[in-house]
Order: sequence, then structure tokens, then C-alpha cells
Amino acid sequence: MATPGVGAACLAPSAATAPRRRADPARARACHARPRLLQLVRRRCVAELSREGPASRPLHSPAQQLAPPLVPGLLAPPTQAPSPTTEPDAGVGDLEPELHLEGIDEDSVDRTVVVVSEQDSEIMDAKEQTPAKVTRSIVFVTGEAAPYAKSGGLGDVCGSLPIALAARGHRVMVVMPRYLNGSSDKNYAKAFYTGKHIKIPCFGGSHEVTFFHEYRDSVDWVFVDHPSYHRPGSLYGDNFGAFGDNQFRYTLLCYAACEAPLILELGGYIYGQSCMFVVNDWHASLVPVLLAAKYRPYGVYRDSRSTLVIHNLAHQGVEPASTYPDLGLPPEWYGALEWVFPEWARRHALDKGEAVNFLKGAVVTADRIVTVSQGYSWEVTTAEGGQGLNELLSSRKSVLNGIVNGIDINDWNPTTDKCLPYHYTVDDLSGKAKCKAELQKELGLPVRADVPLIGFIGRLDYQKGIDLIKMAIPDLMREDVQFVMLGSGDPAFEGWMRSTESSYKDKFRGWVGFSVPVSHRITAGCDILLMPSRFEPCGLNQLYAMQYGTVPVVHGTGGLRDTVETFNPFGEKGEEGTGWAFSPLTVEKMLWALRTAMSTYRDHKPSWEGLMKRGMSKDHTWDHAAEQYEQIFEWAFVDQPYVM
Repeated sequence: MATPGVGAACLAPSAATAPRRRADPARARACHARPRLLQLVRRRCVAELSREGPASRPLHSPAQQLAPPLVPGLLAPPTQAPSPTTEPDAGVGDLEPELHLEGIDEDSVDRTVVVVSEQDSEIMDAKEQTPAKVTRSIVFVTGEAAPYAKSGGLGDVCGSLPIALAARGHRVMVVMPRYLNGSSDKNYAKAFYTGKHIKIPCFGGSHEVTFFHEYRDSVDWVFVDHPSYHRPGSLYGDNFGAFGDNQFRYTLLCYAACEAPLILELGGYIYGQSCMFVVNDWHASLVPVLLAAKYRPYGVYRDSRSTLVIHNLAHQGVEPASTYPDLGLPPEWYGALEWVFPEWARRHALDKGEAVNFLKGAVVTADRIVTVSQGYSWEVTTAEGGQGLNELLSSRKSVLNGIVNGIDINDWNPTTDKCLPYHYTVDDLSGKAKCKAELQKELGLPVRADVPLIGFIGRLDYQKGIDLIKMAIPDLMREDVQFVMLGSGDPAFEGWMRSTESSYKDKFRGWVGFSVPVSHRITAGCDILLMPSRFEPCGLNQLYAMQYGTVPVVHGTGGLRDTVETFNPFGEKGEEGTGWAFSPLTVEKMLWALRTAMSTYRDHKPSWEGLMKRGMSKDHTWDHAAEQYEQIFEWAFVDQPYVM
């Protein structure tokens, strides 16, 4: 159906599409006041961006797509002036140059917290969350978020952190693709079509995307729909490798994410221009570039800020320089994304190494930069861990911080975990011993309480240090120990796991593949969790392990070094520590840490119990991380946008 002009479309609440929410009259007036102001000040932010309206626009040539508009204006004029008699909740009403709002400060409207329902109010009271000092409109942009789509830790973070921030009083939207691959289609069953769609000029054409919406856990989950997200395989590739059009797919996501706060009437009103964009990894990294290059020059999003969250610097979204005109950005902004490979990394003598780098663009233009641990925020500024961006990140040290990820205690809680045969708490650990016995039975290992059971859960690849485990197994199997591994990845490592199991039938088990229930049972049933990762931006398995009273032995890198405190029996206040963090990463050091842990387990039971209880008592919740993100947001809004 035809959509009204942009002004009316952005401001008029839709009874058919918006979820029902309750708000008192004063808050309702405040919520509708801000959209009226937006109608007066909004300028043309993307010259070529068009929506369904009374008149279609011809497609522009690639050269025209790059040219800035001559006369800034609204994206599309309203088809008909709103009637002066229209009720406030049904439209924008009579737009006048001056709006007087009794008792309401214009800047405070976007910070007003609306309790959407009595049920949500009761849930928030039950959780006893500490309210935020200043509430904001926060827009997460991500390539994945659990439970809708997940391939790793990024999905866990973007599925949990927005909920934690919403519980503290913020209005939160998550924008991600609507992946349909046949197996995950049911994940979007409760998302409804908003009736809004936009046409994005990029890659030599005009590409239409639509928006779906689900309101869950006080968060607006917005799904960008386009045929490029509908295909078999994983999120980013299939058995033949990464999809060749990933740059196109996530360019669409970034454009759509910039428009969503301006046009989607979620709960009866739009998010508006005073937003904090939280962009995650390279998939969303074009967002701060678009804000700086295509919105703020025309007066839009001048009150917004952006925070780049780097989950894994190894993935940067690098493509040939020839693809830059496809992005729809002005030519003068090429330098923000420009990337040149060193000579040794070029394919042949005539290769100039010129490329565009999405993540670099965000590092250059974002207002704040966050990594997923304090240790990783330092590592990315070094030549060893910076993946070629270390000098640029070092130049932005003043806005670079690290915040350790949290864990979802609804899913990872030994007191309530549905995957466990027995439950236990920090005050009563008897259930953990029973979980260990059940795991040994399940794996076909001898049921022995006195033998230390070591576990590994993760991908079977070079980053996770599987080669070190492989070299250490012959020496380790000479000890009185049991070892279980769960994971998949490199076929060579998978084959090694199978052959090792046949060689050490009473000591080693290798589970090729991945199972969420099995991972929970291994985490609860093991005594020691081994993580010899070469680099680990944050790591979650060590957090899960400590939550379950399993002692981690890790390589002291990134988030592993930040979260695992090496055991010290002679601390100032007695015994200290939650595990062992060894360094450097060698087989000898890893075996030393494991043997020390096994000796403590066998010969010093009180010390071992102290290790378990200290780990279980740590605050690994998302609320703790959300509070630190709020501080980052406050700092971002103190300064002017980094790039105007």
C-alpha cells in the first residue's frame, strides 16, 4: 500500500502494526512532542534514498549516486497536509514553527522512560535492577543476535546486552538481518511486517528492504528483510566459503539501521535523532561513516553518537578498492575506508594492494571504541594483536576502553540449569560431584571421584590452541587423569580426536560436533576447563566454568587474563585466585599449569573448594557490564560528534 510522505509516515502511530503499550497522558504528550520537532528540522539525509510514495524516482547513474544533493530538503513531501482537527495520537497535527510544551524540556523527551505494560513493570521490579542515571535511545546494529541467529560470541552479546540495558530504563532497538535458511525461519515467527520499506541506492541499483519487528524483553527487535538474507548455509557463508556478496548484504544492513530510528513507529513513536548507535564488528561498521558523510551534513543525527564494539579484530570486512563506488558514499570519503596491504601480503607484482576496509572506517569515525575486555583493548594497539590497525587504534587511545562481556544467568545457572541431572549452589556443592559421576557414565569413563576430569569446549582451530593440546596429550595421558573434548572445525583435528579416543579408551573422549546440552553437562561435570587460546578477545567458556564451580586453566591473553586470577595460597587476605593463567603459550607452561591444578585438586581439598567458591561468587552478570557501557555512552555525549 502507498505510504504517506516521510514526515507523516515517521510520526503517525499505526494501530495495526505497533504493539500495544500503556503510558500515562503526560508521557504520551512528551513522546509525541519530539516527533513534531523532528518534522520541522529534519533535512534530506541521503540524497538518493527513496521510499514508496506518491511519485517514484528514476534510478541514478553511479556517478549521480556519489554526488551530494544541491538543495537539502525532506526525503519526500507529504501527500496531503494533516487535518488540524486530527487527534494527537492519530497523526502529527497542525505543525507550527513554535511548539510550546508545558513542563517538558525538548532534550529530555528522548530520555523519557515509558513503562510499556504492567507485566513488564512487575518483571523489572522483580529483577531489582539499578536504574540508569540518564536514560537514552540506544540502537544496536549487528550481524547476529541470539536466539534469532548466532554463530559465536557476537550473537550472545547482542542477544543479552540490549536486554540488560532495557532493564535499566533505556529504550533499546536491535537491528539485524532477517536470515531465512529453512532451519532458522521459525525464530522469526513472532516478528510482524511493519508496513515500512525503503529503497537503498548502492551497487549500481536501487534495492528495496523491508522491516519486521518483534517486541520482546522490553527490546525492539527489528529485522531487515532482503532476498540476499534468504539462502541455505550459515550466516556468512556455506561449505564453499564466505558468501561473495557479504559486502553488499551488510551495506544494506547499515543503511537500513540508519533509517530505522527515523521512520519506524515502535510503540507509537519513533526513536528520533538523539540516539546512541552501538555498532558491532565489521558488519555494522559502515553506520558511523554514513552518519558522518550522509546525514550530519544535512542537519540529521547531529545529536546522535556512535560506539564501535570490536568483538574480534581478525575480521574487518576488507574488499577490493574498486568496490568503493558501489557503497554510495561521496568520493571525498574514500580515505576513511582506504586500506593498503603490505607488499608481502599482495598476490602478485602488479597488485597495488588497494582495498576498502569497513572496520577501519568505523575506527576512524566512531565517537567511542570498546573492546570486549580490558586486556584486548591493549592488545589491539600492539603490532602482534592489532591486525594491521594497531597504529590507528593507538592514535585513538583516548576513546578506547575495554568491558568484559557478561553471561546470561538464566541459561547458565547451576541452580536452575535444565540440562543438568543435578543442581547445586555455592553453599551446597554436593550436586556437582553427582554431575561429574553422571558425565563419566555418559562418556563411558570409569566413575571415579578422585581423578581430576579436564574438559575442553570450542572450535577445533589454530586460534584455540588445539595443536598444543595435541602435542601435550601423550605426556598428559601418563598422569592419572581423564580428558574430554567437545568441538568441531578442522577435519585434521577431528580425525585426531577420534584416533586419540581409541588409543586412550579409559582416559580420553572426543565428541566431534556441538551440542548445547552436552556443553552444559561438561561445564558442570568437569573439575578443570582448559583454554589455551592464542588470542581471545573476551572468552565466555571460562566465565561459564567459574559460574559452575569448574576451575579454568587458560593462556594469559585478552579476556582470559582479565577474568581468571591465578591461584595464590599466600595472599594478603589468605588464599586468592580463581584458576591459573599461564604465559607464554608453550606446551611446557601449559602442562605445568595443569599439573599444578591437578595436584591442588588431589592433595589440597580445602584450597580447591575455595577456588570453586570464589569463581562462583564473581559477578559475571550482564547488568554489571551494562553499567559500564552507560559510562561510555555518557562520555560520548559529553563531546561533539567526532566527525561533523
